[in-house]
Amino acid sequence: MLMIKLFLKRLLVKNKALIIQEGHYVHDFMQVLMKPRNTGVKWNREEITQLKSHFKHLSLYLPVLIIFVMPFGAFLLPMIAEVLDRRKEKRPH
Repeated sequence: MLMIKLFLKRLLVKNKALIIQEGHYVHDFMQVLMKPRNTGVKWNREEITQLKSHFKHLSLYLPVLIIFVMPFGAFLLPMIAEVLDRRKEKRPH
């Protein structure tokens, strides 16, 4: 499992700029994705469904993102939020 996580993280870091660029075209994608990192509040079911829909769209540009749409892909959402976070330090809650 650790090898898979490291592999995914490496792919995400490699394609970070593309994901962020395309994510800006998708309404509220970055805002919803960063919600737990910015506020400390977890995603609700509606937000997870919304994120999966966004990842389905973004996977047309970057096929590796389809893993977030698959069953249990929501468990990997914190990892992509961590990789895409542009801040140097975590916000205090």
